[in-house]
Amino acid sequence: MFEFIKDIGKKLFGSHEEAPEKIKEYIQSDNPGVENLDVEVDEEGNVTLKGEAKDPDALQKAALMAGNIEGVAKVDPSGVQVKEQKDLKVEIYEIKKGDTLWAIAQKFYGDGNKWKKIFEDNKEVIKDPDLIYPGQKIRIVLED
Repeated sequence: MFEFIKDIGKKLFGSHEEAPEKIKEYIQSDNPGVENLDVEVDEEGNVTLKGEAKDPDALQKAALMAGNIEGVAKVDPSGVQVKEQKDLKVEIYEIKKGDTLWAIAQKFYGDGNKWKKIFEDNKEVIKDPDLIYPGQKIRIVLED
């Protein structure tokens, strides 16, 4: 279960009734590798994802895409079956006030120049590297 700050993020829907379809369309617009996607949203903003993901990366990306939407409090991806297992070390990082991709890369990789790696690893969530916001959650793929 992924938890998010409900009142921040990309505004996609105006009513609870349209939320499942709007979230599904959003994930499918930049599909990270999830097939037969089904989205359910309850009154509290808890999202349940169902379908098949090609690998754990695709599952995490879909969950982060859904969670970084305004009005979403939690994402439960347990209904998504993962086809191919990978053994990557990934940390979910919540962006803080004053963060930049450069600073985050410096913190995790010891090299601010690796900000492009963070951007590429999160291209489904971060559309512009200069537009990240506090509370947004991203993936940090840790190097061995």
